[in-house]
Order: sequence, then structure tokens, then C-alpha cells
Amino acid sequence: MYRIGELSKACDVKADTLRFYEKHGLLSPSMRTEAGYRMYTESDAERLRFILRAKAVGFTLAEITELLSIELDKSNWACADVKGMVDIKLEHVEEKIAELNYFRESLQRLSDACCGGPESAEHCSILEALESNSAEVKCENHTHQHTQTEYKASCKVKG
Repeated sequence: MYRIGELSKACDVKADTLRFYEKHGLLSPSMRTEAGYRMYTESDAERLRFILRAKAVGFTLAEITELLSIELDKSNWACADVKGMVDIKLEHVEEKIAELNYFRESLQRLSDACCGGPESAEHCSILEALESNSAEVKCENHTHQHTQTEYKASCKVKG
């Protein structure tokens, strides 16, 4: 049997994390002492490790709840059901990666278009691009910091 502090230490999480999982129905102590201390069994520790591994690969609390319900009733589920959950999660991750790549490329174009000099931001290409309806980013016309060749090379940022 583990007290909450012992289980949290054994699994390298904070006791607040265990309380959070308890609040959301993912984990509950097997019993409480007369003094009200939460007591966990080895089975509870295994369940916590399952939750932590699922969280580590990106599953949400709701998805973990579903996985736990499958885990408790394996005989009434097919491997295909679990694989389907993983494949859906993988698809969402791939969509998020594509979105983040788009953000990175867009931010890089904005950064490349700006001279980054000490001048007033009145003609800042970043602000102008964000204010415009166009996907095109125009370079600032500040050549004092760059040679004309460097400036032209940095202006290849049409969206």
C-alpha cells in the first residue's frame, strides 16, 4: 500500500497530479485510513503508470479515460478499436505538425522581410504585412544596414 506521497514519489509526479487525476475520475485510492489518508495499491500504481505513459504520447484525459475503460474490459473490445484511436490521434498530430510548419514558414518570411533596424516602425514590413489583405510580404526599403545584394536576397518572400 502506498500513501499519496509515496505513490507520487515512486512515479515521479506531484501529489497534486494524483489529486487532479482523482478529481477527473482517472484514478482513485483503493481506500482511506481512519485519518482520511488516501491509500493506493500496486494495481493503482500500475493504473497511474498507464495514465502517465498515455499522457506522455499525447493522449488527452478524455482519451485516456476511454483507453482505461478498454483496458478494464479488453475481452469486449477488438485490437482494431484501440488501433483506430491511435490512428486518429496520429492524424491529429500530423495535422498539428503541418500547421506548425506553416506558422514557422510564415514567421520566417516575415522575419526575412524586415531589416530589424533602429528606424521607426512606421514602414515596418512585418506590421504592413499583418495589416494588409495580401499574402505577399514586402521588404522594407532600408538599405543602410545591408548591401543592395543582401537586401535583394532577403526579399524573396512572396506567399
